[in-house]
Amino acid sequence: MSDGIDEPVDDDGDVTPPPDTDARAGRGGHLVAVVTGASRGIGRHVAHALEDAGWVVERGSSTVAPVSDRAAVTAWVEEVVERQGRIDLLVNNAGVMDAEVDLLASDPDAWWHQQEVNVLGPYLMTWLVAPHMAAAGGGRVVNVNSGVARRAGEVSTGYHVSKTALARITGSTHLAGLDRGIRAFDLMPGVVRTDMTEAMEAHADRTEWTSPEEVTTLVLALASGELDAFSGRFLRAGVDTVDSLRAMAARGLESGERTLDLVLRDDDPLA
Repeated sequence: MSDGIDEPVDDDGDVTPPPDTDARAGRGGHLVAVVTGASRGIGRHVAHALEDAGWVVERGSSTVAPVSDRAAVTAWVEEVVERQGRIDLLVNNAGVMDAEVDLLASDPDAWWHQQEVNVLGPYLMTWLVAPHMAAAGGGRVVNVNSGVARRAGEVSTGYHVSKTALARITGSTHLAGLDRGIRAFDLMPGVVRTDMTEAMEAHADRTEWTSPEEVTTLVLALASGELDAFSGRFLRAGVDTVDSLRAMAARGLESGERTLDLVLRDDDPLA
């Protein structure tokens, strides 16, 4: 008897559940989702919600495969495809945040670590998973982004930069996936109460939080395909609802709407 001693525990002390090897899993016709950073916080909520909706979920964590480790995630994705036979949804949720100091006070190693986890990680996962989606006729990628992607940051600058870069990955995934049946979305989850957000000085006096259900409802809608009109664009939990997004899609989305672009005057040469 192991008494749990041999269970896979990640760097935060959370146990990562073993993969679903039930015969009814992906090869049996169930849709398969891969969720990174699923051992805690938003990732755990998303994984639970997908499972409750009937998805088979492969949960990633720093123990299963650090997303910035190319060899590790390559092996993990190959194992998932071998085990499940398919991947229909990728939720790039794994992420880290640097200290709440300005750029000049930041630590270069910690700053660059943000880019390795928050940018290289989603890139590698998308690069590895997308060919399997394309071979099967399509799939969807949801990148858990942040409102900080829209502006420069006075503090936590590595995080701001990484989320801006992630938006570009989402847009490029959308463009590359258009003719391959792959759709990609940036999901701003708002401020959900997690270990990370509760430890931040910026949220020390916060009394209003985005509920996990507001996030997972949008993830399930994106996963179903009913919001494919927003591929390559931002959605905001806590502000957007499935009904409001349906209405926006029905009236038609303008070029550049809900995307991260420079705003230029009409007479600017760059326009």
